[in-house]
Amino acid sequence: MVKAIGIVLFPGTEELDAIGPWEVLAFWTRQFPGDGYAVTTLSREGGSVECAKGLVVQAANSYADAPELDVLLYPGGQGTRPQLDDEQQLDWVRAQRERVPLMTSVCTGSLVYAAAGLLHGRPATTHWASLDVLSDLDPSIDLRRDARFVDDGDVITAAGVSAGIDMALHLVRRLAGADRAREVRRYIQYDPEPPV
Repeated sequence: MVKAIGIVLFPGTEELDAIGPWEVLAFWTRQFPGDGYAVTTLSREGGSVECAKGLVVQAANSYADAPELDVLLYPGGQGTRPQLDDEQQLDWVRAQRERVPLMTSVCTGSLVYAAAGLLHGRPATTHWASLDVLSDLDPSIDLRRDARFVDDGDVITAAGVSAGIDMALHLVRRLAGADRAREVRRYIQYDPEPPV
């Protein structure tokens, strides 16, 4: 049976938070279906979602019709801010924690996890500009300010934006091995050498 990885989309999702991991995970799951994973997208209502910088993305599923997930990836962006007080959304996140074996986040997606109580007493990270917000949401969090991502077993949090690619490659390594992760990294030609 194929295991499902779901990437959450919502109005104001930071584009690269979702699309960077999608590129990694979609290449992996489509090129190597024998590894037994597939990746999909979901949003509260399904349908199109306008991201933070205007990119419109079509969510394949609504929360109600999404497949049973083995991994949930929660991106960040300004769209996470209203969710910190949205009890319906936080209850949904808590319900996912009850049934999804591996919860992951990118950037300020970890703020939503913190608001839902998922990071209490755990190590975690987020975008550098939101580290203090994460700490304010739950002072018990062991803040990892300099980490690209933090793997705490059944919860993985990543720093901002492009760190989601690093986390997604780590996820491939965890689920399918280091050799597979290297193949994926080579194909997407991810070997950062910033020009500045």
